[in-house]
Amino acid sequence: MGIQMEESWKKELEEEFEKDYMIKLKAFLKNEKTSGHVVYPPGDMIFNAFNHTPFNKVKAVIIGQDPYHGARQAHGLAFSVQRGIPVPPSLRNIYKELSDDIQGFSIPGHGDLTAWADQGVLLLNATLTVRAGDAGSHQKKGWEQFTDTAIQKLASQREGIVFLLWGRFAQSKELLIDKGKHFILKAPHPSPLAQGFLGCRHFSKTNKLLKERGLEEIDWQIR
Repeated sequence: MGIQMEESWKKELEEEFEKDYMIKLKAFLKNEKTSGHVVYPPGDMIFNAFNHTPFNKVKAVIIGQDPYHGARQAHGLAFSVQRGIPVPPSLRNIYKELSDDIQGFSIPGHGDLTAWADQGVLLLNATLTVRAGDAGSHQKKGWEQFTDTAIQKLASQREGIVFLLWGRFAQSKELLIDKGKHFILKAPHPSPLAQGFLGCRHFSKTNKLLKERGLEEIDWQIR
């Protein structure tokens, strides 16, 4: 697994790549491929969340659990899919909330959230890879330790980041975050199988918090 990671994040996380858990994770991923399994996202997209949102540019964090496991869906950003792929149900709910929460928001015809990442929204899945067609297949192989470390680095070294924790899994990460230094917004998961996400107004709340700190607000409109 080649490490294609933005330099500021590589500086923060490079020690992780030498630890036992990561060496075992690399061996696991290599075995997946030599065994003939397709792994998503492609290798050059695994660290896309970090590559699009440098460490010192992070304004907000949205935590997902697992990459999408269908062909051409996952590209390294939580809740996001590549252009040309149908918008998944959870993201459709996110768009619905945005249309109610952000004045003038127009629901786009695709699910590529790269524009958010480029503005400082870290779209971080806890697990960064998955076997094709097998949801959760790469959980508890080491990725969670790596991404928890990333969250802890942000929480300890930065201030005033807005953490959007949707659903019980994401909210379990609250323990990693210093609530005296950062903002935490909690809501149910945006999946249509859950209830309560609609009406959370997290997007306008995030912009209000950023504005109060003198930071540029996120343009949530996807074009």
